[in-house]
Amino acid sequence: MKIIIADDHAVVRSGFMHILNFQDDMEVVATAADGLEAYALVAKLRPDVLLLDLSMPPGESGLIATGKINEDFPETKILILTMHDDEEYLFHVLKNGASGYVLKNAPDGELLLAVRTVYAGDTYIHPAMATSLVREFVKHDAGITEDDPFKILTKREIEVLPLAAKGYGNKEIAEKLYISVKTVEAHKARIMEKLQLKNRPELVEYALRKKLLNF
Repeated sequence: MKIIIADDHAVVRSGFMHILNFQDDMEVVATAADGLEAYALVAKLRPDVLLLDLSMPPGESGLIATGKINEDFPETKILILTMHDDEEYLFHVLKNGASGYVLKNAPDGELLLAVRTVYAGDTYIHPAMATSLVREFVKHDAGITEDDPFKILTKREIEVLPLAAKGYGNKEIAEKLYISVKTVEAHKARIMEKLQLKNRPELVEYALRKKLLNF
C-alpha cells in the first residue's frame, strides 16, 4: 500500500517512515509538514492511506485537511495521529471523514494494525475508546445533547471556531475553508449563539478550555 505521512515534526515523520517502510506490504511515498502540503501530495500521488497529524501549527490543521481530502479524494483512507485521547476529538475527526485515530505514543504494533485496518476499509478505534465513541454517536443520532453545547456544533462550525479564536479574519478563514466571507460571518454568529458567548475574548477562553487551539 502507498502511504503519505503528514506531521509538522521531522523526527516524527522519520520515525514513522522507518517503521512503515520496514513492512513488506507498506511504502511511504511522501511526507508533508502541514495540511496544505498533505492535500497537494494526496492530489498528486493518490495514496491508499494518509497518516495525518491533528495539530500542525502554523500550517493548516489536520481537522480542516481531513474534511477537504475526504471530500475530494474519498479513496484515500485517513488515519489521524494525535496526542489527544479525548472522545470528543475522536468523534469530530471521524465526523470529518477520518477512517481511524491512533495515539502517537501507541506501540509500533498498534500503529501497523491501525494502518492495515483502515486500508482494508474498516475503521480503527482503540478498544479502550470504543464505548465512549458509540455513546457519542448515539447521543448525536438521537438528538440528545448534554450541558456542553459544543456537541451540537456542525462540522463546519468546528472548523471555523479555532480559526476565529486564533485571530484569523473573515477573509482569511474564507480562503482557508474555500467558502465565502458571508458564510464565515454566518457560521461565527451561530457559534457565538450556540455557545452563548458574547465576545472574542470569551471565544478564545472557550477554545483554550476545549483545547481547540491545537486544531
